[in-house]
Amino acid sequence: MTDPRLSALFTPCLLVDEARMMRNIDRLSKRAVTLGVALRPHLKTTKSVAAARYVLKDGNGPATVSTLAEADAFAQAGINDILYGVGISPNKLDRVVALHRAGCRLTVLLDCAAQAEAVAAASKTSGIAIPAMIEIDGDGHRSGLTAHDPALTQVGRILHDGGAELVGVLCHAGESYGAVGQAAQVLSAEQERQAVVDAATILRDAGLPCLVVSVGSTPTAHAAQNLDGVTELRAGVYVFFDLVMAGLEVCTVDDIALSVLTTVIGHQDAKGWTICDAGWMAMSRDRGTANQRVDQGYGLVCDASGAPIRGLYVKQANQEHGVIARHPDFDGDMPDLPVGTLLRILPNHACATAAQHQHYHVVPKDPDAALMVWDRFGGW
Repeated sequence: MTDPRLSALFTPCLLVDEARMMRNIDRLSKRAVTLGVALRPHLKTTKSVAAARYVLKDGNGPATVSTLAEADAFAQAGINDILYGVGISPNKLDRVVALHRAGCRLTVLLDCAAQAEAVAAASKTSGIAIPAMIEIDGDGHRSGLTAHDPALTQVGRILHDGGAELVGVLCHAGESYGAVGQAAQVLSAEQERQAVVDAATILRDAGLPCLVVSVGSTPTAHAAQNLDGVTELRAGVYVFFDLVMAGLEVCTVDDIALSVLTTVIGHQDAKGWTICDAGWMAMSRDRGTANQRVDQGYGLVCDASGAPIRGLYVKQANQEHGVIARHPDFDGDMPDLPVGTLLRILPNHACATAAQHQHYHVVPKDPDAALMVWDRFGGW
């Protein structure tokens, strides 16, 4: 029988399973303690003050964000130790200074002399030593300096001598999102750790400060066996998890706390299709599982309680229509899903799916409690 609390919702809408979310948060929190490092959760997935209250051990931080809009919103909520984990551009430094003046210690990220010079200049002009971290490239994924690049000490010297605050070094093991299974993720985590520890050593040997040594991705955070030399761990999507993480074996489908509630609105019997009201505007166009062993299309279909329906996935997504079909790997019968049936769709990428919505409808761990509604925000 469908939960009457869900029957009252207008679909499509975003659901959070509070019990699963709390279990996921607790899992990584305990790992950080075991590994002897601080946890600096990334709030880019949730983009919600209410959700952040669950994630942050201390309500004021530390936290990581991916936009200045996130930094603004969380700072207004009293979270005052924030790392802006995207390379800084000079045109954003006025907003960084404003956040500092409002009482938020916002640390910026950079990987070149031009950025360092801009941060140093803004520090002198404002009279605020803007804290900055140097991004280290540990796997050729995207941004950052390799540990042995001569530019590393050059950038560090510009910051340190120019009036900014050189905080330390940071690495993000982006290639871990292609590492399937714990053994591969352990190797990725060690590669990440070694790159950032080597960089910290080089800076210190050059007489430069390097207090913080930061690593993190959801796969490596859960796989790391040794974080010697590291001071903090970052991760974000672990709060909800998603099908990409399940495909990497970082979690199971039963750990995924985020879903889209949808209603069956029709059928194409000759094609074996069921049509629902969650298209790509509700699910996003993310096809992150397309290159994994199991391609989950635009999402995995569950009943209204969140239990997967064997053999079904969202094969096709139009703007406001989702096409549910038999997975190519499944040769069983399609279940009877009459018009009006409520279903849940598990997302490929929690960040992308959540970004399509303005609110979370939270299913409490207490089955007798009323649904909660959490606001979320977007923008830059």
